[in-house]
Amino acid sequence: MKTGLWIAQRFSFARKRFRVINIISAISLAGIVIGVSTLLVVMSVLNGFQKLARDLFITIDSPAQLVPFEGRTMKISENLLQSIRSIEGVGSAEPFAEGEAILATREKSELVVVKGISDAAQRRLMRQTHTLRPFFTPETIAVGELLAFRTNLYPFREVKIFSPELISLGLESLSEPYLIPMLGIPETSVTSLFSLQKLFDDRYVLTSGLFARKILLMGSEEYSGIDIRGKEGVSGDAFSENLRKWLAQSPLKTSLRVRTLDEKYSNIFAVMQLEKWVSFSVLMLIILVAALSLTGALAMTAIDKQRELFYLRCLGMEKPQFMAIFIIQGGMTGIAGTAAGTVIAWSLCKLQELYGFVQLPSKSAFIIQAYPVNMQTGDFIAVSIMAILLCFLVSLYPARKAALIARSRSLDLKTN
Repeated sequence: MKTGLWIAQRFSFARKRFRVINIISAISLAGIVIGVSTLLVVMSVLNGFQKLARDLFITIDSPAQLVPFEGRTMKISENLLQSIRSIEGVGSAEPFAEGEAILATREKSELVVVKGISDAAQRRLMRQTHTLRPFFTPETIAVGELLAFRTNLYPFREVKIFSPELISLGLESLSEPYLIPMLGIPETSVTSLFSLQKLFDDRYVLTSGLFARKILLMGSEEYSGIDIRGKEGVSGDAFSENLRKWLAQSPLKTSLRVRTLDEKYSNIFAVMQLEKWVSFSVLMLIILVAALSLTGALAMTAIDKQRELFYLRCLGMEKPQFMAIFIIQGGMTGIAGTAAGTVIAWSLCKLQELYGFVQLPSKSAFIIQAYPVNMQTGDFIAVSIMAILLCFLVSLYPARKAALIARSRSLDLKTN
């Protein structure tokens, strides 16, 4: 193997009889460098958008939630909250009430999602959004900007908001008069409008947990679930795993389950992942084309070095050793191009992360000014392995060709 490596290095850097071989080799190397760097930059930008979406989701939702297996409500006690908060990696555990409701004004009505959060959760949201005033009071609501635009809502406007179940109760009360006292429609006013994430801005109404339970016709101590967040510096996956272990040993394992952010919004994150790996497949074609041009360069090198190959055969080299020389040569080109492309990609992404020199085309349409970047070690490893593997694979044909040339009878006759 050491001999094959030394000869491969000599064949790579030695002067060729045909200058075009050097040109094709340089084009192949440049293609691999450009392909690898472009692919890694694109994947890092897509990761950045995915991380941005996740960060926006956890302004209102949490990385993990404890929700009932069946039904829409669960009983939550202070002891349960304290048990969850004592789990390693868990920073906070706050109950929430969430469900669909009808928001009605004089002009129109709309089906919305009401989420009632605790006072601690509202203070955290205020810190995250750098808001000085509360989003809502105990008996008022905050409305997403897109929803407010459609329904012509503004601060201090009076609205009615009630659960769709109230309609079915109204129909039942025609035959069962004892239900009439339950048919009071909650009235409230809009305290503020918020702009966090399109999904929330378009459908969500925020309010206190107590008022949300009143709107959604929930009983005493009934909630939709528990929002659970990790401590500073603890990843969502880490404390979610600890939470699952705790639940597996708890008597509540048959009635409750852990739901992560990826599971709740599985369709959105699945589309993002599909977009990322489709981009990976398409941009790998650039590396494939560069690798195929490497095949031509190696085949021409075999023709150019046919006399040297004959001398090596006379020294006792066998077919596997001849093939190893050209496979190693192709692998060296792949490793060098991949390493250079990886360094360039990492440098560009780091500069973008620190300084944001590539701006988004329409700053007013986004909540950020520059393209987000999130470099993931797994992506760099996957791209590097695929690029190097392709270079080794395309080297098989010229390696076999070189072995045939070295053992050719015509070359033997020409030498004689």
